[in-house]
Amino acid sequence: MDPLTTAAASGIRARIESLDMLANNIANASSPGFKADREFYSVYMSSEAEDSPDGPRPALLPVIETKWTDFSQGVLTATSNPLDLAINGKGFFVANSGVTPVFTRDGSLRLSPQGQLETLDGYAIQDRDGKPIHLDSSKPVEVGPDGMVRQDGQDISRIAVVDFKDPAALAKRGSNYFETDLSSMPPVPVAQASLAQGRLEAANAQPAESAVRLVNILRQFESLQKAMTIGAEMNRQAVEEVAKVTQ
Repeated sequence: MDPLTTAAASGIRARIESLDMLANNIANASSPGFKADREFYSVYMSSEAEDSPDGPRPALLPVIETKWTDFSQGVLTATSNPLDLAINGKGFFVANSGVTPVFTRDGSLRLSPQGQLETLDGYAIQDRDGKPIHLDSSKPVEVGPDGMVRQDGQDISRIAVVDFKDPAALAKRGSNYFETDLSSMPPVPVAQASLAQGRLEAANAQPAESAVRLVNILRQFESLQKAMTIGAEMNRQAVEEVAKVTQ
């Protein structure tokens, strides 16, 4: 393949990956606590091109080198549910998935039939001692900014809020959960955690921004397609000219 067609094809592949990422952001724009994915573009030169004989410099091909998660905070919106909690600032709730702890910013919580505070997926929310939180479903629940859970004015337990030295090491697990290798990066308790009861953190993926990016990517896609068409036409003409000379 000629350098023009190769570079255009590589650019189209990168834009397809961007579209997949953007589609996921748009699909989760209404998910509480969702953190959008972003892309980091770079260029590469194949090992074959680097080892080739001296001559014209091979084309540098555009790729998405890596994707990263934007952990910036979303807007806190009020709800009428006292079991909706939002973290104002850095940190994650800790939930027990049954195999390993997972971490989330989604504070849409509920009480299980046994009175255990859990996520909507049934994962028990942990307190600062790593234990589940059991409450009386017949009594009102109060959660202070420090995460202390109270009923009838009595302290029941304190919700754990943790953070990581390098949040980039967190991997998305699905359903707004994150996980990581706890042996190499243990969570650190957030001493000054601030919780807001009756509120949820909105996703930080803005629909308007995503729509603009979608249009830009589609326009880039069209331009790269035209470049591939031009490259194919140039190759066709070159083959035809060579055929005329050799006749």
